[in-house]
Amino acid sequence: MKLVFPNGEHGQVLLSHGVNRIGSAAEGAAVLTQPGILPVHCVIHITGAGANLQVAAGGGKVTVNGQPVTDIMGLRSGDTLTIGPVVAKFLVVEEAKSVSPTLAEDDGNATRIRQVVPKFVLRGVSGAVFGKVFPVVGPVVIGRAAECDISVPADEMSRRHALLRPTSDGLSVEDLGSSNGTYINNKRVQQGFLTPNDELRLDAVRFLLIAPGMEMAPAAAPEKAAASMPAAHKMQMWASIMLTVAALAVIVLLVMKR
Repeated sequence: MKLVFPNGEHGQVLLSHGVNRIGSAAEGAAVLTQPGILPVHCVIHITGAGANLQVAAGGGKVTVNGQPVTDIMGLRSGDTLTIGPVVAKFLVVEEAKSVSPTLAEDDGNATRIRQVVPKFVLRGVSGAVFGKVFPVVGPVVIGRAAECDISVPADEMSRRHALLRPTSDGLSVEDLGSSNGTYINNKRVQQGFLTPNDELRLDAVRFLLIAPGMEMAPAAAPEKAAASMPAAHKMQMWASIMLTVAALAVIVLLVMKR
């Protein structure tokens, strides 16, 4: 994915996975020095599910296709961005899908891009998302609208249902005023936090949060379960078995006497 500046204020910028800061600060992905550009004017987050543009508190004026951005908005290929006085085009570079998974080079400016392994992944476990996985490496909006980072064609979901933000330990979750609610482990929340193995439910659509490489704890074998059973429970289990055997013996004796 890249930004192209049709009026020549900057050369094209290849956007890397993760956080891409746009502004006048020297460490930004795109350094714009035009009047009215703030040090961090806006931020573009690239995830495995797509891209979204964020204007944080204290950020500058930004529009996407003429619509002002006040918080977070999903980006699609061909969108026109105005960053203060600067116009840019957001484009998806399809050729990037066939490059080596560890290294790619842009033959124009030899820009090196290294993919980032996502720390957290949402795995769909019901409905339209069953069996699908969604890497989360930046803020992600889930909803029914096509412009959402994770778009789910389910009538019970709101157009912009919930916002997820990754942290060092999991994902913060914010309900965006949905009609049918956001739930973590079956508890309805306005704001909450997901850790690995937690379930996120958006009405009837369910996801499980996993960390790449993390194996789900296997169910204990029956023998191990019995070995770990408290002594009192073992006694109850054997007493039940003995009573059952005794009852069967009585029934057999009665039948034989007839």
